[in-house]
Formats: sequence, C-alpha cells, structure tokens
Amino acid sequence: MIRIILSIIFVIICVALSAIILLQEGKSQGLGSIGGMADTYWGKNKGRSMEGKLEKFTKYGAVLFFILALVLNLNIL
Repeated sequence: MIRIILSIIFVIICVALSAIILLQEGKSQGLGSIGGMADTYWGKNKGRSMEGKLEKFTKYGAVLFFILALVLNLNIL
C-alpha cells in the first residue's frame, strides 16, 4: 500500500518538475547582456523574484525525485 502511495507522489513530482523547468527563462540575456543592461533590479534581487523561486523549487523537486527513486528502487517496501 505504501509503495502505491509513494509511486503516486513520485509521478506528481515528475509532472511538477517538468512544468517548473519549462516555466523557467533561459540563461542567456540576449543582446542586453552585451551592453550591461542585464544588471537591472530583477537581476540583483533574483532570489525574491519568480525566477528565483522556480530555481529553488527545481532544486527541492530534484532532491525529492532522486530520494523517491532510490526508495522505490530498493525492494524494502
């Protein structure tokens, strides 16, 4: 029973992680980085912006993904 619950949580994390990764912007700043325009307010306070939050969720989701993958792969449940 617990294996089924963990499998459902694993699938939800997989779908959420895929959506979060697709929502993130690219790392290239385009032509604005050449002229020094990449150092805007949002560039300096990236941790408080939506992009910073998405990066944090990606890190936490990846850790949960690997932990659940290991737990589900071990046949102890």
